[in-house]
Formats: sequence, C-alpha cells, structure tokens
Amino acid sequence: MLDRTMKRLDGTEQSLRDFAGQVLLLVNVASKCGHTPQYAKLEALYQQYKDRGFSVLGFPANNFGGQEPGSDAEIAEFCSLNYGVTFPMFSKISVKGDDIHPLYAEITSLPEPIGGEVRWNFQKYVVDRSGKVVAKFDPRTQPDDPELVQTIERCLEQSVPEGASSRG
Repeated sequence: MLDRTMKRLDGTEQSLRDFAGQVLLLVNVASKCGHTPQYAKLEALYQQYKDRGFSVLGFPANNFGGQEPGSDAEIAEFCSLNYGVTFPMFSKISVKGDDIHPLYAEITSLPEPIGGEVRWNFQKYVVDRSGKVVAKFDPRTQPDDPELVQTIERCLEQSVPEGASSRG
C-alpha cells in the first residue's frame, strides 16, 4: 500500500514510503460536508500523537454529493484558514466508482470488515506500523472516539518494523 507516490495539495510529489514505520489514519475528506468539522479533531489527534510516529493523511474526494468541488489550492486555503490543518493533505482523488484511485481500490478490495465501498466523506482507515490496514471507522465516528483512539494507541505501542523509517 505504501508503494505509491501521491501528489500533495501544493503539487509536489510525495512517496507514501516516507510514512513507513508510522501509524496512519487515512481519511477521505470534503470541505462542504456535515462531517467537515471533523477537521478540527483530526488536527488535534495529529498534534497529540505526531511525535510518537503518527500521521493523519487527508485525501479530498468529490464522490459524495459534490461536497468537494474546489481546486487543490482552494482546498488547501479552506483547511488552513478554517481548521489550521497541518497534517499531510493530498491532491483530490476519487475513492469509488470507475475512476477510483489505485490506493483506494486496494483498500476497498481488502476482505471485510476493512474492505468494501467507501460509504461517505470522512471514512477512516487505521494503518499499523507495518503498513497493514487494521481497522475501518464509519464517517460518523469522531476522531476523538475512544475506540478509534485506543486502536491508534495500540498500534503506536508496536515496535517499528526493521528497516522502516518513522519520519514523515
């Protein structure tokens, strides 16, 4: 899963290998969704755990109700001005349908309960230090939900796999 290079909102390319050895929370995000205020809690979660080898990766997507119509520049400005987002945000992709991005095609093709179609904006996937998707959380699940936080903390307690970097 980490063997991909993705475009950031600023247009630079970033290898997901840069996050090898970290615990990740992958989230398909949107600026005009009822769940959009989750950005604040995602940023708080990132700030709380980033020094322990954790990162939130945001993937804007316009697959649900046209709720992410903006350009990458508009998305970056919105996230910065409204929510102070500092976690890595990537260029807008598709998370379902005929034009699904290969990253999400791989995740959604995993066996249940992890796999299956993305239900809505702000669906969350926890990736452990070895790069394996270990949990999926419903879009309505808040980033400070105790079960989600416990899952992240359990993954953070795992040792970093041999040869993996914990930078990001």
